[in-house]
Amino acid sequence: MSDSVSPPTDLLADRAGSAQRPAASDHGAQWIWPVADPAVSAPYAAPPTRYAAGHRGIDLTATAGAPLIAPDGATVRFAGMVVDRPVLTLDHGGGVLSSFEPASSDLPEGSPVVRGAVIGVVGSGGHCGTACVHVGVRVNGEYVSPMLFFGRVPPAILLPLGGG
Repeated sequence: MSDSVSPPTDLLADRAGSAQRPAASDHGAQWIWPVADPAVSAPYAAPPTRYAAGHRGIDLTATAGAPLIAPDGATVRFAGMVVDRPVLTLDHGGGVLSSFEPASSDLPEGSPVVRGAVIGVVGSGGHCGTACVHVGVRVNGEYVSPMLFFGRVPPAILLPLGGG
């Protein structure tokens, strides 16, 4: 298992103000995108308080059945249903977890995965339906923007005015 890439420490400060820094990965590169040709359809929106509404991850355009790729080396922490949707969680070490939903996988808990390996498929259900996959990242239990871990920024999807 490869440890996670180190995002900027000033963006991972805990409530006491000290920095949380995951260990550097063996390959020194940022994570790769979990789907081909990603586009951000909904950005990360940090909630004002720990339990307030927000969007604790990013949504990437994807269709049901599309392959889901391991963004970095990890161990499967969870693969199963949460409420009404399939979820896959990877443990990258150093307190870093990544979660994908809807994401179906036959990998059992504890399975090691390597960067770039197919770890499942984009599922259906949840707020994404069949149009996207939600990617969340937690560092030591706190949600952070997944964009801290990925390389190039994919294009954004512009929606018409009025939310349509």
